[in-house]
Amino acid sequence: MQGIIGQVHRLRPAHWAFIGSLLLSWIAVGFEVTIAKDAAFYMDAAQVFVDQGLAATLATFNWPWFSILVGITHALTGLPMETTGYLWCALLMAGTCALLVDMVSSRIPGSGGWACLVVLAMPAFNGFRNDILREFGFWFFSILALWLALRWEARGGWGRGFLISVVVALAALFRLEAVMLMAALCLWLLPGLGTTLGRKRFLQLILLPSLLMAVAVGGLFATDHLPLARIQYYLLLLDPRTMFANFSAAAEQLGSNILQKYSADDAGLILLVGFIATALLKFAKLLGPFCVPFLFRDGWRCLRDYLKGFSALAWAWVLYFGVLLIFFMQQMFINGRYVSFLNLLAVPLAVLAMQALSRRFPRAIRGLVVVAVLVMLGNVISLSAKKTHYIEAGHWLAQHIERTDAIYYEDPRIGYYAGWGYRLPSLTREQAMNDEHFAEFRYFLIEEKADEPWVQKWLARRELKVLAQFANKKNATVLVIGK
Repeated sequence: MQGIIGQVHRLRPAHWAFIGSLLLSWIAVGFEVTIAKDAAFYMDAAQVFVDQGLAATLATFNWPWFSILVGITHALTGLPMETTGYLWCALLMAGTCALLVDMVSSRIPGSGGWACLVVLAMPAFNGFRNDILREFGFWFFSILALWLALRWEARGGWGRGFLISVVVALAALFRLEAVMLMAALCLWLLPGLGTTLGRKRFLQLILLPSLLMAVAVGGLFATDHLPLARIQYYLLLLDPRTMFANFSAAAEQLGSNILQKYSADDAGLILLVGFIATALLKFAKLLGPFCVPFLFRDGWRCLRDYLKGFSALAWAWVLYFGVLLIFFMQQMFINGRYVSFLNLLAVPLAVLAMQALSRRFPRAIRGLVVVAVLVMLGNVISLSAKKTHYIEAGHWLAQHIERTDAIYYEDPRIGYYAGWGYRLPSLTREQAMNDEHFAEFRYFLIEEKADEPWVQKWLARRELKVLAQFANKKNATVLVIGK
């Protein structure tokens, strides 16, 4: 017994973060019944890889490396596909939390407890523990690259410099935008280029990766079997002509359709400032209770220590914000999942700010800690109605309808749970049910209540009926419509 207690006492904050993260993920997954749309897509791609191989998987998804990882693990262990996906995400998330805590506690004395609290409670990334996403791999390998860079800063070495690049490449296998980390690390090293040691470090970081990149690019364009489509998509996003053409079109539409004529000339500025404000507000919101220290001057003073001790992360924050800006200019949307990486990079700043606030308000800080613990639990405990109607509709579909029949289902998870794979509908519900496309389908599975007047009117006009309906506890309903 004493030996076990001794082992517990020897656990470092990073170990506690790893264990705590696994526990939180286990709780979060325990409340889930239906996987999200992206998760279903990745699991379907993994099944395609197991059943049909790499070529078929690349035809399904042009950047499928996370799905391939899940598929290989499933084939080797025999674990169910979704269980394998959840397991990988839990391990990658636990590793991310442990690395962040170790990074912070090694540079900020006495911060281990605060670091554990921040990484386990911040809503930005903890809110996704119940999901299966390739972001977990992107987060883990990105933070691992930055953790290695901070250690390499003190030790140097060609091997360590090359290892950083390898880890960045692994992060890019999950999300290709991880390559911006190399640019961030180069900017981090720029102030030292005036010294011999600084120039040597810079070469240690970029020389071997540059050579390998040249070889990879040559191989990429010499074969048709590599996923060129994804890389071409990213290159198109970076094309200034396309970027500004899309942005100008959106600004023109905003100016002509929404703004008064007196403000139409400022539509581009309004759109740009609106994005920046939205992204920053999402960032602040996703900090959760850890935005409180920044209501005081002490919190903002910590920014100087953050920029000094974690400048590599600060550069990554700036460049990733630029990535979000480019994405917004091209796609005209932004969401919390994409912004959350900014919060990961700001974890050391949040820890510094919490420490500063605890010194100023040693009693009141206890209340904030209680709030943070409640948020931690709120991130993983879901009491909302489960989306069982998708599963039930999918199972009914598999038992009563042939896969070859012309079927329209609004949510692709219905097909996934029928065992027919994940396929996005090519038409919206309104398009599929209108006069032009109605005759193309024999069955319709839509999310609506049967007693809605428009549904009854449409059924009567088309001479169709509700064959089955499935509702969850919140009365969200999937109708199966046919003759």
